[in-house]
Amino acid sequence: MRLVDTLDEQAVLEQLLENSKPALPASLPGPVAAELPELPAIPVPHYLLSTPFRYRSPFPSRFRRPHHAGIWYGAETLRAAAAEVAYWRWRFLVDSDGLRSGELHTEHSFFQARVQGQAIDLSAAPWDSLAALWMQDRDYSATHALADAARSAGLQWLRYASVRENGGHCAAVFSLQALSLHLPHWPQTWHCKTTAHSVWLVREEQRYAWAFALAPNGPVMS
Repeated sequence: MRLVDTLDEQAVLEQLLENSKPALPASLPGPVAAELPELPAIPVPHYLLSTPFRYRSPFPSRFRRPHHAGIWYGAETLRAAAAEVAYWRWRFLVDSDGLRSGELHTEHSFFQARVQGQAIDLSAAPWDSLAALWMQDRDYSATHALADAARSAGLQWLRYASVRENGGHCAAVFSLQALSLHLPHWPQTWHCKTTAHSVWLVREEQRYAWAFALAPNGPVMS
């Protein structure tokens, strides 16, 4: 908005930015029915849901190979989602020579979405018998193979035990069609402080904190 003088100019600039982004998946759903009648459905795709599907990162994630189609990751509780943010903020700092001895201050927005569709729950039988494979800290070979098979079988998402939050659960969503976001929509803004030894996330009176230590088999998060 600092670059333009009118709403029409701003709309043109927004469209230019949109056209410069990678294309969304070819098949997109129509408007999603709101769960509550008094809340209007938000037309999808909303950028908060569609952004992960636009881009192909050269770096792997738990259920996505490098350069493969994007995945939307979420958690069932706010603390479990915050634990994921805390871990990756810490990794960013300690993996960077120029940052490791300092601290990072960042802001993060948390929002709610609903996922539905064909899925498997890796925290339930019989999949839980292989929890050691699904919950590896950095070796994603087994979860990549599983995700490939799940996509081939037409599954839209996976539910799995959180590696960062004991007792928490997360979701890896392969399909934008499985996601919906409802109005009214109020993301929460959290402030984050990251050092080599700890991460804090704070919003008003809510506070989460984790301590970190490096161990021979990887980081210890508590």
